[in-house]
Amino acid sequence: MSPKKKAGENRQAVSERGGAQSALGRAVSLHLEGKLKEALKELDSALERGEASAEIHSARGHILFELEQFDDAAASYASLLESEPSNTAATFNLAVCLEKTGKWAQAAEAFQKAWSAESNRTEALVGLGVCQLHLERGPAALESFERVLAGEPENETALFGKGVALQLSGKLDQASDVYKASLDKNPNSEDALTNLISVAMARKDHDMIRQYSERLLTIRPYSQVAVEGLATCAFATGDYEAAAKFCSKLVEYTPDSFERWFNLGVAYQRTARLEQAAKAYQESLKFRPDAKNAWVNLGVVRHELSEFTGAKDAYEKALKIQPDIPAVLYNLALLNEQQDSTAEAEKLYERVLATSPDWEDAWFRSGYLKLQRGDYQGAIAAFESCLQKRAQWPEAQVNLGLAYWKNGDRESAGTTFQGALESDPTSIDALRGLAALAIEREDFEQALDCQAKLIDKGERSPELFYNTGLILQKSGQLEDAIRLYKEALTERPDFPEALLNLGHALKQQGHPDEARIYWSQALAAKPELAAGYFDGK
Repeated sequence: MSPKKKAGENRQAVSERGGAQSALGRAVSLHLEGKLKEALKELDSALERGEASAEIHSARGHILFELEQFDDAAASYASLLESEPSNTAATFNLAVCLEKTGKWAQAAEAFQKAWSAESNRTEALVGLGVCQLHLERGPAALESFERVLAGEPENETALFGKGVALQLSGKLDQASDVYKASLDKNPNSEDALTNLISVAMARKDHDMIRQYSERLLTIRPYSQVAVEGLATCAFATGDYEAAAKFCSKLVEYTPDSFERWFNLGVAYQRTARLEQAAKAYQESLKFRPDAKNAWVNLGVVRHELSEFTGAKDAYEKALKIQPDIPAVLYNLALLNEQQDSTAEAEKLYERVLATSPDWEDAWFRSGYLKLQRGDYQGAIAAFESCLQKRAQWPEAQVNLGLAYWKNGDRESAGTTFQGALESDPTSIDALRGLAALAIEREDFEQALDCQAKLIDKGERSPELFYNTGLILQKSGQLEDAIRLYKEALTERPDFPEALLNLGHALKQQGHPDEARIYWSQALAAKPELAAGYFDGK
């Protein structure tokens, strides 16, 4: 190679360096004036002219970082490191840029290199720990933060990071202690308060949740974390009015959140604001149309509002998502009963019992519907199943007694009615059943005893007075019979059978004129009674 050519090459190199230095100088001047974009343009022009240098890449990375163009800044530092691999400042800056863009693994690798090259660069070790947290490497992050704190016990970021690492490892008590220490150093640390609320929620320590949520609200009045913490406390203590207030705020903050609309619906439902609850559940379903629980709750609310069509639609949508949910089938069966679709209701109760054979109320409703349609054997089986689950159940015993009676088994009916009365001595229905059986057997003494007990218990139905009057009349106690017929007529003045038999009793007493007055009233109320008029003479 000739000396002349070599000299030419040297002059070219000097010229390029000079151009780069000139561009760098102009960029620095522009930067000092706050003209970041113009400074960046100067550096980009230098690169386009081939005037690349470590200083150009470094300056460009710095300005891009300030402009928050972190990906481009990372590219500049990476270019610098191609020519100067041992440049620890560039390695650290690259790590910070990668961290900013959420490239945790690459950032961790760069922080590790920066710290390995310069062990006194604690900020690199802190950055490494933060990346390790994001990569869910709790033990490794804890080790990084412990190393920082060994040399800098007051380092707030490392102290807080240690708390997070402990929390991720499930060491909640230790994490709580670290956050409290961090809070002692910085009483207005929102991050420490936020994580203390998180720890308290994991512990279900509602006093602690309330304490730190209220404290956080004094610093940041619109903190969602704090409001959510207070909502959690309100639900836990059954203060649903407060829960509704806090949940209303939360849906204002995030109106596209399924969970927050659903929780608002629950709070409204628990405070009997059913229309508002229905609207909240409908809003939640806009974001999660496959949310079974929201459909179920919407169905319950509409059911309680007597919006039967809407309730049925909601229940059926829940069953499409998960067929044979016993509670939904049961509610849908009740709804069908209310709409007189008893056959469909009975089928639904059978579906409930196919998967939940211990559901007592489903057995009871199924038995009741069978009794109503005359399937007495089926009703007996259903009510006997009820009593196997709960032996002392007067309502089931009374209905079982009725089923036995309708099926012709008077003895079992009487025993069952008596059992119902023993289970509940105040049972009017059991006494009625025993009285009716006694009348049917013409055991007037027992019938009168049962009727007297019913009257003593405050029963005032016209049928009771009439039936008791009939028994007394048949047993020759005309004075008492007349008194009870008149009691029946006090309760129902146009009771034709009572009028007719009162007339017969008065005639038997020797008062034919008065008897005719009551017969006339009976025939006016029910003309078909005329067919028995001459039979009674």
